[in-house]
Formats: sequence, C-alpha cells, structure tokens
Amino acid sequence: MTITNLAPDIRPDTRQHAEISPRRAALIAGIGYVLLFGLAVFANFFVREGLVVTDDAQATALNIAESNTLFRLGLVAFLAIFLIDIVVAWALHIVFRTQHHDLSLVAAWSRLVYTVFLGVAAIFFFQALAFYDSAAVTDVLSAAERNVQALVGLELFNSAWLVGLAAFGLHLVVLGYLVARSTETPRWLGQLMIVAGTAYIIDTTAYTVLADYADHADAFLVMVAVPSVVAEGWFGLWLLTRARR
Repeated sequence: MTITNLAPDIRPDTRQHAEISPRRAALIAGIGYVLLFGLAVFANFFVREGLVVTDDAQATALNIAESNTLFRLGLVAFLAIFLIDIVVAWALHIVFRTQHHDLSLVAAWSRLVYTVFLGVAAIFFFQALAFYDSAAVTDVLSAAERNVQALVGLELFNSAWLVGLAAFGLHLVVLGYLVARSTETPRWLGQLMIVAGTAYIIDTTAYTVLADYADHADAFLVMVAVPSVVAEGWFGLWLLTRARR
C-alpha cells in the first residue's frame, strides 16, 4: 500500500528583501533636517511668535483675525514637522544602528516621544480656531470669553511642546554620544549636540520650576538656540555629505 504525502510543499522564501542603506538613510535624514529647519522657523517665529501676544487675548484675537490664513498655514507647517520627524527618527536609527543598536533605538524612540507631544500640542491650535470661528461657541460665549479661552489654548501649546522638547533633549544627548564616538564624524559635533540636548532639558525644567520664568525667557532662549542651531545645522550638513560618499 502506497502512502501519498498530501502535505503542501513548503519551501523557505529565499528572496532577498531590499533594505535602506545607511547612505540613503543619511540622505533622507539630511533632507528632513533641511525641511524641518525651514518649517520650524516659519511656524514658530513667523506665525506663533508673530501672532500670539502673551497675556493679551484681544490683541492675539485681532492678529489672528487679520492673518487667519497665515495662522492656518502655521498649523499646516507644524503638522508637516510632526510627520517629517517620524521619518527622520527612523532614518537616523538606520544610520547609527550598526554602531550601537540599543542606543540608536533610544535616540529614535525619544525623538518619537517628542513628536507625539508636538502632535498633542497642535490640537490646541485647532481648539483656538474653534473658539474664534465655531458658530456653536459664539452662540454661548462672549467675544471676550472666547478670546481668553483661545489664548489659554495657545499658551498650552507652548507647555505641551516644552514637555516634548525635554524628550528631544534626551534624543540629542544620546545621538550626540553616538556621533562623538563615531570615526566618521568630528568629535566636537557630538559634544555640541550633547550640550544642546542638555540645554533643552534644563529649559523645560526651569519652565516648570521657576515661577518667574518669563523674566528669564530670553536668556533661556539664547542658551537653547545657539548650541542647537549650530549643532543641528552642522549635523544636517554632515548627513548630506555622508550620503554623497
């Protein structure tokens, strides 16, 4: 009696799955850094800083009413930053995972945590628009009440973003360590990134602890902006240069 094997013919899949190379990942991350820089300058300084007047709900409402399209474009820019940062976190992990896989994951995850908080912060922009434009709200609240609530939302955007920037600071510290120990990058670049990341963490801590933070806001801005702009700009150029090698 012959026994026929009815089991399906299962053979291992020997096809090769294409992976993104570190060089291509560096190009993706470098382009992402260029886009993030331009979008961040526009969204934060031209839109948020230009239209939102601290502790003045009426002036803020007037600015946004006169430049409503600009305000909405700022929101679009923040949403674009939210999406691009996800791609950059992934690309940077590919660039540095062969150097130290676990630390590269920590850097990627901490950047993603920052990105999540930025997304949460963007919700307050939508909330402000609802207070300004929603017919359901205007039927219940006076203009003064709506302006105050909208300004509170816009200020909460800043608070949520600052919490996220602490995670971004951790990202820069870990990434800076990886850059500093790499044989392909200048050691000073990694050290400057660590300084910038530490400054972000200190700034968020000071915002939480100091009741008079507003009196020292300009000093903290300089403390964060100078090393951050130099380090991240330099790092972005290095990524683009590495992609061409």
